[in-house]
Amino acid sequence: MQKESILVIGSAGQLGVELVAALKNVYGETQVVSSDVREPAKIRKEELGIFEKLDVLNPVRLNEIVEKYQITQIYHLAAMLSATGEKHPKHAWQLNMQGLINVLDIAIEKKLHKIYFPSSIAVFGPTTPKDNTPQFCSMEPTTVYGISKQAGEGWCNYYFKRYGVDVRSLRYPGLIGYKSMPGGGTTDYAVDIYHKALYSKTYECFLSENTYLPMMYMDDAIKATLDLMHADASKIAVRTSYNLNGMSFSPKEIAQSIQKIIPEFTISYNPDFRQAIADSWPNSIDDSQAQKDWGWKPDYDLDKMTQTMLENIKIGIEKGIIV
Repeated sequence: MQKESILVIGSAGQLGVELVAALKNVYGETQVVSSDVREPAKIRKEELGIFEKLDVLNPVRLNEIVEKYQITQIYHLAAMLSATGEKHPKHAWQLNMQGLINVLDIAIEKKLHKIYFPSSIAVFGPTTPKDNTPQFCSMEPTTVYGISKQAGEGWCNYYFKRYGVDVRSLRYPGLIGYKSMPGGGTTDYAVDIYHKALYSKTYECFLSENTYLPMMYMDDAIKATLDLMHADASKIAVRTSYNLNGMSFSPKEIAQSIQKIIPEFTISYNPDFRQAIADSWPNSIDDSQAQKDWGWKPDYDLDKMTQTMLENIKIGIEKGIIV
């Protein structure tokens, strides 16, 4: 494989921690540079390896890091998520939009090989078909996070067509992993519920019991990201963002999956402002385009994910790995 030097922006977040580990396994410890706007906790910083403090809204600092490490690829993960973004909409727009533009601009200036931009099911809205949402359809997002991701997809497509930047993207469903705590997203209940099941045996959910949302176990998200980025450019037919599907379930169903292992676990429901956000998103996703173009296929279903999450959260907290 061609020698690459990779910068991950927003590496201390839920996706970033696991993506950095996967990239280091592929490219080597010295070829992956982690960055975030804040210094992570000591144990997390050790896990991330080479680390640089970076606010992606500062293009001068971004340029310094790209030059220092002779970066050839950027995975741009820094963003304010859906629920937090509704509390700080203008800052969410500034971070999510200008941060991407800064990355795309430096890709042109430094002739970077590839850029990765994560999109989201938040680009969809009330006019989107709810079941098996197709790759191309009406969107009309209702959150600033979704609006910024939809606009970001457009910028990625524009920079590819006008400037030849090899930028690739996936529309992630809700991501569920055990190495980090939730980061302010509407689908975060499906991470928090496992922690509560282990240590308090009860959970109050901020969504109603039959709210179906597309979800994905983190290992599948990492696999999809690397599969997309390693695919030959000739196979990438979508330069906005690919639909991506893992599984769809409701809070009631994830609770039932947990109860197969922890029978005494109970759940209650107290929907808040995040219910309206969830109601604007699809129930399930059609990702046949990703399957066709670069062979996408998930490995995890709900029960397999539940068993893996509960086992690893317990081990991680006991060892002090989960912070």
